[in-house]
Amino acid sequence: MSSGPSSDLAPDLAPGMRERISNRFQQHFPVLHQDLHHLYANRFADEHAFALWLMDLLSITGSSIAQRPASLLELDQQRSEDTQWFTKENMLGYCCYVDRFAGDLKGVQQRIPHLQELGVTYLHLLPFLKARAGENDGGFAVADFDAIEPPLGTMQDLEQTCDALRQAGISLCSDFILNHVADDHPWAVAAKNGDARYRDYFYHYPNRNKPDAFEKNLGQVFPQVAPGNFSYVSDMQAWVWTTFYPYQWDLNYRNPAVFADMAAALLRLANRGVEAFRLDSTAFLWKRTGTKCMNQPEAHQILQALRSLVDIAAPGVLLKAEAIVETAELPAYLGSNNEAQATRECHLAYHSSLMAASWVALAEQDTSLIRHVVAATPAVPAQSSWLTYVRCHDDIGWNVLRPEASLEAEDVQQRLARVSRFYSGDNSYNSSNSYARGQSFQASDANAVHGTVGMASALAGFSSAQSIEEKYLARQRLVLLYGLSFCFGGMPLIYMGDELAQANDETYQHIAAQAADSRWLHRPVWDENLYQQRHDSLSHTGAVFNAICHMLQIRKQLPQLAAATPRQLLTQASPAVLAFMRGSLEQPLLYLANFSENNVSIDINTLLTGYDIPAQAWVNQLDRFDTGATVTLTAYAQLWLTPKNHSGVNA
Repeated sequence: MSSGPSSDLAPDLAPGMRERISNRFQQHFPVLHQDLHHLYANRFADEHAFALWLMDLLSITGSSIAQRPASLLELDQQRSEDTQWFTKENMLGYCCYVDRFAGDLKGVQQRIPHLQELGVTYLHLLPFLKARAGENDGGFAVADFDAIEPPLGTMQDLEQTCDALRQAGISLCSDFILNHVADDHPWAVAAKNGDARYRDYFYHYPNRNKPDAFEKNLGQVFPQVAPGNFSYVSDMQAWVWTTFYPYQWDLNYRNPAVFADMAAALLRLANRGVEAFRLDSTAFLWKRTGTKCMNQPEAHQILQALRSLVDIAAPGVLLKAEAIVETAELPAYLGSNNEAQATRECHLAYHSSLMAASWVALAEQDTSLIRHVVAATPAVPAQSSWLTYVRCHDDIGWNVLRPEASLEAEDVQQRLARVSRFYSGDNSYNSSNSYARGQSFQASDANAVHGTVGMASALAGFSSAQSIEEKYLARQRLVLLYGLSFCFGGMPLIYMGDELAQANDETYQHIAAQAADSRWLHRPVWDENLYQQRHDSLSHTGAVFNAICHMLQIRKQLPQLAAATPRQLLTQASPAVLAFMRGSLEQPLLYLANFSENNVSIDINTLLTGYDIPAQAWVNQLDRFDTGATVTLTAYAQLWLTPKNHSGVNA
């Protein structure tokens, strides 16, 4: 294989396009071959058999390129020439369920003006592919990668929605559930019916010997409603690996056919117009006895191989890793700049530790934990970016913070459990009343560190606020967390309803298919009444909406906030304050945030000790007011400061 297969993957295209694709193939095939050979060569009788399988995979890739619409081929070329397009300061994501946001895919097209008003450039629609009949984990149990859930529309509707969004400057992101399929997916049905080929698409065991050996080291995702990681399937007369719910069967990526079929499904969706994929549950892709079966080296090689295929066939497409893991494990999902062997993995990865730590800082009115997280966050590899967020469709998992929490004297279990109880609104474990109105998630043990569910507004105090002052503080908290996500470095993401301070949705408790999953508390239906109030500055919805839009408008004018610009954590006296610097010493931006309800004064010259920044006066870009060397942060306030002698704002 040293000479490699032919790089002419799509001979029917125009010569210029064929040359571009050939160049991409020559650049990315060596890495693709290396990863796939390491993963799968030992599954074949000899090197020749492996080479034939690889040629089949490349044939599928070539067919995908040949069938790719001309508009998407042109988009591929544009983004190949501007590989940092998704890391710029104007990038903004928005996340929602199709039905909760707009009814169906056609309805999403009608919501484009709202997305444009916010400045959204990236729309993540949560699972919309055909899901399992009955319970389906909110669509994350996929029954068909080539069909849309019927109430949401058709594949033609998807293509039209992608096109309409693209014309508005918005890339559509689809969930692509890599780890598992539904138990009524054709592969699972064939396995139940005795098809040996498809049985090998899944992990299945005739007795509990191997499952019990694995369970000794495995965690549990849903310990209350779906305990354990294996489910007995009578049709198979076997125990099937089901990390999540019993109806979600983990795919066996030791089987090269699984990789090939999943890669082909992804490329077909890319040809429909999907420009980004949230790769669900990436940490779980490879199983190994004696480990947690998370973050295994082979899981990264699977992602790297997918990245190489996408770089060849559809380089206009982004891959986003959904890996809710400890901070130290996160950077690997973006690849590395290692001089000996640089790797390219996903373009984006959720910074879940930053999100969870920001809520801890609010609860404790102390930024020690978030400062540990920031300090542990390395610069990202070239052509990649963090995805920063405040809330999402899932629960807040506090356990990702255990390594950082262990750096301090307090018992980690007690500390994180106290935070969890704070956000469930349980006042019995706090010295002061909790303003939060969330709920605990998926644990029956009173001493466990429960996950937390709830809309951002409810967790920030809107639902409990009675007085004008309490509502003002709730707004300050919510806007503070979004300000951090806008300034930290990455692509920020707004979760549907947060821009309107939308409340929890308690109605899920009366819906049979949702009642057992409290995450539906923060999956409300779009509130048209709140939307109509978004410009009413006297309403709390209007105040939040205007504050978020204002920050986003300022952000677009600050090149220091592009994802690739450096970040320096700054040391200051008050534990309530988070301070860091973005940009260069010649053109810095200081981010200062007070996570407490008390006023805090900061001497900027002291803050910048050791940095050669001679500015005597600063401009707060959020209100364009000048300030001297000493500033006061009121309750939950934030400042975006640039030196007065050069404001740092683009003309």
